Amino acid sequence: MTDYGHDPMFGTFVTPTADNPGHVLELAQLADRSGLDIVTFQDHPYQPRFLDTQTLMSVVGARTHNVAIAANVTNLPLRPPLLLAKATATLDLLTEGRVVLGLGAGAFWDAIVAMGAQRLTPGQSLTAVGEAIDLIRQSWDTTAKGGIFFEGKQYQVSGARRGPAPAHPVPIWVGGYGPRMLDLIGRTADGWVPSISYLPKGVDSLPELNARIDDGAEAAGREPTAIRRVVGLMGGEFTPTVGDELLHGPVDLWVDQLTDLAVEHGISAFLLGTDDPDVTARYADEVVPAVRERVAASRA
Repeated sequence: MTDYGHDPMFGTFVTPTADNPGHVLELAQLADRSGLDIVTFQDHPYQPRFLDTQTLMSVVGARTHNVAIAANVTNLPLRPPLLLAKATATLDLLTEGRVVLGLGAGAFWDAIVAMGAQRLTPGQSLTAVGEAIDLIRQSWDTTAKGGIFFEGKQYQVSGARRGPAPAHPVPIWVGGYGPRMLDLIGRTADGWVPSISYLPKGVDSLPELNARIDDGAEAAGREPTAIRRVVGLMGGEFTPTVGDELLHGPVDLWVDQLTDLAVEHGISAFLLGTDDPDVTARYADEVVPAVRERVAASRA
């Protein structure tokens, strides 16, 4: 059993399709009304059928009241770190502290390059994420004197001014799967954001990958509990009979499986990938309260 001690968070993972922007906003508002903790959106700027995620999050922030907001995850190659820091801090100030920064090294490199960014090797991408986290935190640290001077392998900054500071300490959650990225997450990030469907052995991959993050944290003098473990859960479906895939079955099955992820694997944030309002409502109304209760009982 693994328990990193975080209170469970529950949210959604919404596709930001441009063909029906009203539906995207309605899903975010449903998450807010239903008492979910966070709503997240894919960030694929090169995808012409998608809305721009940064702009979308600003509108969602203005039309919701309680739910946290994040990209899942921000495409770093197309979002310069200091501009991303300012955009994130701005949204956090305007929403009174409701932002999480999801950060990713980038994928679909042909599409990224087609938009004018430089193609990076896996090693360069890893370096870029680490440097970006450093730069973003420096930008938010308005108590430090002087500007930002940074001579990295991927980013160079010469005297940029700091600020604005966000309304609260914005967590930085990083998506990634490789050993070096997991080590980086353990050393520097506030959260890890994988999608269960992308893990080589599904849920069975979690002990090994969690251990890599733990090792990175301990090597950097951090407690493994500093890193929240977040999972994307794509395509859940409520059905009367139990299916072969995760979250395919009745409510009781959903509760059992999410409780197991929390209690056995230390997962403390669940992002349900669905654009179906009925599934979102049942998840919020029937599954989430039961999982919270079961996790609390397990800890007690």
